[in-house]
Formats: sequence, structure tokens, C-alpha cells
Amino acid sequence: MFDLTSLYRSTVGFDHLAQMLDDISGFEAPSYPPYNIERIDEDQYRITMAVAGFREADLNIEVKGNTLTISGKKTAEKTANPAQFLHQGIASRAFECRFQLAGFVEVRGAEFENGLLHVALKREIPEAMKPRTIVIQSQPGGPKTIANKKVA
Repeated sequence: MFDLTSLYRSTVGFDHLAQMLDDISGFEAPSYPPYNIERIDEDQYRITMAVAGFREADLNIEVKGNTLTISGKKTAEKTANPAQFLHQGIASRAFECRFQLAGFVEVRGAEFENGLLHVALKREIPEAMKPRTIVIQSQPGGPKTIANKKVA
């Protein structure tokens, strides 16, 4: 755990930072299934996950708070003659991958194509949170006026 006391002296409203760091430290990078995280442009991202052998019905995508969870579980298929594998290199075990999303990143949609799951993400910063310039008004040499009333 980090001591963030000195950080609190020069910041306002970041008291939740310690909790956020604890949450992030609990996430481990998943190794199965393999995936890519791409930056499409300044505010758009895409997670591409190789889920060969899974169907759309076997996959689940859930967003809770700032956590994106992608999970998969194959449903048992009943066939008359079950296959007897001599070598099984295509994994079909259940998985659950969690991704911590930065502030204002939203999941925009998902596509499943050729054994790849594509999850589209976009960062949308609200207007109230965007940087803005504050105009400084001054009236040199004269009295200030507030709502058409003179102030001495």
C-alpha cells in the first residue's frame, strides 16, 4: 500500500484515490482467452478477444461501475456420436476476464465475427468536466456595478 498523505495536501476531491488503487491492484491480467486492446483514435478503443469454439449464446458481457466483465461458458452439446479427440488444441474451458475502465469510458457495443469478439469503447467526457476558460472582469478606476446597482 502506498502512503498518499502528501498527495492529499495539494489536491481536492481525490480522497477516493486510495480505494481506486486498491481496486486496480486486485485485477490480474487474464491469460485466456488471448485478447488485444486497440486505440482506434483519441477517444475510441476496442477490445478484441479470440473466442474460437464459442457461440454468441455462450458469451456474456456485463458492465458494473467501472468494471467490464467478459465471460464465456460452453453449453453442453448432445450428439449421437461424441467425438474422441486425439489432440485438442482449441480450448473450450469457461473463462471470465475483467477490465477496469477509466472514468467516462463507456461500452458502445459488441460484435462477434469469425471467432473474434470485438467490444467497442468510447470515452465521453461530459461538457461540465471539459476544460474551460474563466474570464476575469475588471472595471478600472470606477465603481463596480452589480445588477444595475452601484457598489462603493
